[in-house]
Amino acid sequence: MDTDSGTDRTFARTRAALVAGTLGLLLAVGGCGASGDASDSGAKAADGKAAPREGFTEEDAPAAASAEPQADGKASGKKAPPAPGTAHVIRTATLSVEVKSVPKAVAAARAAAEGAGGLVATENTERLDDTYETSHLVLRVPQARFQEVLGELSGSGKLLSRTSDAKDVTDQVVDVDSRIATQRASVTRVRELMDKAEKISDVVALEGELSSRQSDLESLLAQQASLKDRTSLSTITLDLTPPDAPADDGEKEDTGFLDALSGGWDAFVTMLRWIAVAFGATFPFLLTVALALLVWRVLRARRAAREVPAAPRPEAEGTPAP
Repeated sequence: MDTDSGTDRTFARTRAALVAGTLGLLLAVGGCGASGDASDSGAKAADGKAAPREGFTEEDAPAAASAEPQADGKASGKKAPPAPGTAHVIRTATLSVEVKSVPKAVAAARAAAEGAGGLVATENTERLDDTYETSHLVLRVPQARFQEVLGELSGSGKLLSRTSDAKDVTDQVVDVDSRIATQRASVTRVRELMDKAEKISDVVALEGELSSRQSDLESLLAQQASLKDRTSLSTITLDLTPPDAPADDGEKEDTGFLDALSGGWDAFVTMLRWIAVAFGATFPFLLTVALALLVWRVLRARRAAREVPAAPRPEAEGTPAP
């Protein structure tokens, strides 16, 4: 009996050990499978691909692929590109051109600006001497003809300098337009409140508020008009100058005796002319001083004659002394 009981206990222990080993092996295999699935799903997530859902078939793949760019576009928050023709740009240019005839170049520049649908905003011509003159013009031309007019003016003579600038003010134009719409709605609301107001104090307060908002609206409208003018018409500043007077054979002649004599005579005549001008300017004053001195000397002589005593008359000869 003792032998059979010991055998039973040994067999029970062996069976328990086998069961425990089998359970441990099953748990280890399950953990490896779970970790493999987790690593695969993590890799797919890193590649930007989600795990397939239940009921997802290969036929649904094209639709999902076409939907992915839309989802990415929404997630990135990128704005759609603006429609063509909505950009507002202020273009300016400055030209300095050397021309043979400034009056002809001014007429050609005016014709180019007006022919393009623009105008001459400013024209300032200055004569250097009897032969040469310079001119400064400010031209306003439409944006569509800006490059064409600029090229025409650059080729009118010898180009000395040229600068061009373009400033995008689209955001500023959109902001001003939005603020104008908001301000107009605000003015309308205040006017509606004024129509419904019954108390004098409310009417006075609303009138002050309406005046302030209308002033802000007029300022915004002025900004809008200025932006519209500068974006619709480009500005070209043009400076026209004549070439330097050429010397004979490209060299200056040596100064000789006759040239020096002629220059000295001119300087002498100029000096005499200035002396004559100075004398003519001071002659009335000199004449007044001379007359004053003459009168003073005459009066002094008369006063001196009055102060001298009369000499005694001599006694006749032969008259006895008393």
